Amino acid sequence: MIQQPQLDYYDMGAGVVAFSSTRHGGCSTGNYASFNINSYCGDNDDHIRQNRKALCLLLGITDDQLVIPHQVHLTKVAKIDEHFMALTTTERQQALEGVDALMTNLRGVCIGVSTADCIPVLLYDRVHHAVCAIHAGWRGTVQRIVQKAVGAMTTAYGTHPQQLVAQIGPGIHLDSFEVGDEVYESFAQAGFDMEAISKKYSPFDSGSKLFTFHSSLFTSKWHIDLPECNRLQLIAAGLSPQSVNVSPVCTFQQAADYFSARRLGINSGRIFTAISLA
Repeated sequence: MIQQPQLDYYDMGAGVVAFSSTRHGGCSTGNYASFNINSYCGDNDDHIRQNRKALCLLLGITDDQLVIPHQVHLTKVAKIDEHFMALTTTERQQALEGVDALMTNLRGVCIGVSTADCIPVLLYDRVHHAVCAIHAGWRGTVQRIVQKAVGAMTTAYGTHPQQLVAQIGPGIHLDSFEVGDEVYESFAQAGFDMEAISKKYSPFDSGSKLFTFHSSLFTSKWHIDLPECNRLQLIAAGLSPQSVNVSPVCTFQQAADYFSARRLGINSGRIFTAISLA
């Protein structure tokens, strides 16, 4: 018997269900243990099907109401509407290829993104009753995917940013996200406030939790605060600071409970962060 997936739920308001999955529940094994529904990371197909079934049972939906894109670290936002829901399985896969954010105003449709250190972001328009799920890795963050998603919701549903509630889910945090100079320069050249989103750690700095694992001796390294960078982008897009909530979970530091590609490798499971209108 498959164990029920253990989810972290978010309170984003009445009429909306929002959550991130943990590593607990399900039937996957090894670095996919034990709950993974991402089919693009090398997990056993039968385990993925069983885990999807368990999640749908828990949510009270059918499998075709669970929508997951094939993410590629770009900024394409796909609208999940009646037309999409009428597509065949093959047509759906084609429509979801190269998509890093989903939005919908359909009730009973669960949209979500997969992460394992990248930053998942959920949006809920309380007035127009529309939702969005966003995958913001460092590349998507540099390209301001959350701001583009807010703009897409404005175009599609008439969303006003100040009417949005946002949840930034579990991802890698500042202390653990060591990057090369080229990544730092990507953010700097894109016009970000580097004092607000970055810090340079000495390998002997007690604040650097990465030293034990993979910092190079005697070399200072830049670290980027991806959750903060996305929070600031949401505020710049017009959201109230009070309406943006940030998960305290660092996936790298809590890899026993949440998937972390930096700790487990690319061939490992993915957190599923999702939202649906009840």
